Amino acid sequence: MLSGAGILLAAAPAQAAEVVYKTECIPPAISGMDPVQGTTEVEITAPAEAKVGDEVEVVWKFVQAASKNPDVIDLEENTVQPTGTLKAGGAQTADIAMEGPRENPPIPKNSDMKLSDMKGTLKLTAPGEVTLTPDAYNINVSKPMSTDTKCTPQEQVKPAATINVTDGGGSSGGTTGGLPTGVPTGLPTGLPTGIPTGLPTGLPTGGTSGSSGGDTGGSAGGGDSGGTTGGDDGGTSGGGGGKTDFTGKEVQIPYECKTPIGDKSATSPVQINAKKSGGDFDLTVQFKKSVMDSPADIPEDSVKPSMEVVLGGADKGTVHVEGPTNKEPIKSGDPINIPDLTGTYKPGADGKATLSPGVLTVKALGTTTTCTPAKSEVSLELDTSAQPGGASGGSAAGGGGLAETGAGDNGALRALGLVAGTVILLGGAVFTFLPRRGVVR
Repeated sequence: MLSGAGILLAAAPAQAAEVVYKTECIPPAISGMDPVQGTTEVEITAPAEAKVGDEVEVVWKFVQAASKNPDVIDLEENTVQPTGTLKAGGAQTADIAMEGPRENPPIPKNSDMKLSDMKGTLKLTAPGEVTLTPDAYNINVSKPMSTDTKCTPQEQVKPAATINVTDGGGSSGGTTGGLPTGVPTGLPTGLPTGIPTGLPTGLPTGGTSGSSGGDTGGSAGGGDSGGTTGGDDGGTSGGGGGKTDFTGKEVQIPYECKTPIGDKSATSPVQINAKKSGGDFDLTVQFKKSVMDSPADIPEDSVKPSMEVVLGGADKGTVHVEGPTNKEPIKSGDPINIPDLTGTYKPGADGKATLSPGVLTVKALGTTTTCTPAKSEVSLELDTSAQPGGASGGSAAGGGGLAETGAGDNGALRALGLVAGTVILLGGAVFTFLPRRGVVR
């Protein structure tokens, strides 16, 4: 058949042969999964005979991919693309670049992967037998973000097909005058570029925005009755006198997280600050410390964090605080920051109320991770006066005492992170690998 300006031959008779080999696959780093072992079974189709100078097409069909879409997220139609390498050996050596179209049916969670056939071309340069052997391959998923799973053979793979190459004579450009050159044609045109390079390992943190709270709180108060009282926990109490800004202490919170890929745990520093507004308090929750770079490209408006601040002392219940979603796409390697989580606390009792970091929830691209503190620690103490519809007792039906969330433009959400070792799964390019099953015909 004609292909561009050259002639691409699929000489008859064609042959198709299968080969099976043990495979190690490296899931995307962002998945948090360890390398896994599986079995790949492919069928290679190529001409049985050809002559020197011919450019032949070879086809790689996945009879059985050593993968399964885990029970996390459904993969959309036409989002999965395989690429790989087929090795030519014998009379001629070459690495043949193979690529399949991004064509697949919808792949539900916990179902078999469906990979398109890959094709490549080889220009024959020497007479003799040329063997074709499958090698490493890559699976790219484009949505909801670009991720890659890389698979390599873990044993000596047998050739799947052999082309008997005859001397083409003068009409095909003459015989080869030296060693086989093995020049492959058909370079890959769409290899994945957004390969994750790291794994988010810290809770979403507030970066430099966390420092402003300390400065504001330190400058206020003076000799007012609402000034700082250190106490054993180092927290801040206030609410009387003319003071309006109250800075909490940084507390180390051990979190136990339920993630789409399992249970995780680690500790993160958190600080709660407040600003009095009439009888209410505008709360700001900050995650301290710097964090690592983003491990992959993240689309805009795809990640949103929130928390339930726990009330104690004179008051009871929780206050909902949340941050904005990321306003712009985040490139792989860009710094990770998290915006301040904000909300309004409406007191429901007179006296001293304590505020402690509570359950953290992060929603990302259709998944939810929930992190619950293993123990509570007070970050801030406030002198409060009961307000209508306040939170006292935590019994207000329909959300009494919940936050009136603000925009909180204290730095765009620059990436997604959780406590060390905790992962939010971003997308469906995470594959679990199963023992080889029977061949599907």
